[in-house]
Amino acid sequence: MSRNIEIKARARDFKRQMSLAECLTNVEIQHLYQEDTYFRVSTGRLKLREFGNGSGELIQYEKDYSIAPTESRYLRLPMDCPSTLKEALSRSLGVRAVVRKKRIVYIVGQTRIHFDEVEDLGRFIELEAVLGPDEVAEHGVTVVVALMSELEIGRQDLIEQAYVDLMEIHNLRRSSVEPP
Repeated sequence: MSRNIEIKARARDFKRQMSLAECLTNVEIQHLYQEDTYFRVSTGRLKLREFGNGSGELIQYEKDYSIAPTESRYLRLPMDCPSTLKEALSRSLGVRAVVRKKRIVYIVGQTRIHFDEVEDLGRFIELEAVLGPDEVAEHGVTVVVALMSELEIGRQDLIEQAYVDLMEIHNLRRSSVEPP
């Protein structure tokens, strides 16, 4: 099982923070469109991520949610044609929520920096310091905390929820405001 240390934050100044990230990387920047379908499961999270080019990946992950840098444990299964699997999982497990986002990815050392524009939710930054098999979590925490400083991410910007949780809250609020 792969592991990383991650945080999620609301972007205070999206363009400035992207500019800061660009100064830190020497790797080509990726521009992605992702649609994540989350399924109802009893343990952890299960999502099917579909990319704009028609490929996808099934991701199962577990983490404790906190605003502090937290370890996430995950399994990824890349695939060329995710639509059939999506239909099968939707029918057997049920769909919890769908999250659509435009993502810009910067790589700095062992860390993926995601600048996300999430449909209906806004702009966010995620930091994911990928851990090697023998690497201790504390090292990843140190890396993430240093990058938070470099990218001007303050404690007040951090959020503990996953996008799927924020989307469920958004959908509940929207349905309580819309007339029947």
